[in-house]
Amino acid sequence: MSLKVWEEVRGEWTVLRVSGEMDLVTSPAVRQRVHDAVAEGRRSLVLDLSEVLFCDSSGVGVLIASRRLMRSCAGQLRLILPARGAEDGSHVNRVLAALGVRRLFDCYPDLPAATGQSATTGPLTA
Repeated sequence: MSLKVWEEVRGEWTVLRVSGEMDLVTSPAVRQRVHDAVAEGRRSLVLDLSEVLFCDSSGVGVLIASRRLMRSCAGQLRLILPARGAEDGSHVNRVLAALGVRRLFDCYPDLPAATGQSATTGPLTA
């Protein structure tokens, strides 16, 4: 399976929607899109990972590097990792939790919550 990344703007937020598999071959595309957004002066970034079906350590490395990059430029990074239940929840959410790095990220269940357009939903707890 391949990886697709497309971009949209929601107010001050740049949203990168990612679908497919984040692995050694495909995850550099996500890293490049994050770097491109920062180079264009965008400092509020949402990575929508709700359609990511697989994520290996290289994908996790890209997420951690993206967090580091956003922090270095006084930006903010939010992840969308929907919780659909223990058995069919977000693969990325399970991987981050298993590696013990889930707590490093501000995670939200959906786009309105991540971009502040939902008054009722805040960030997910680790």
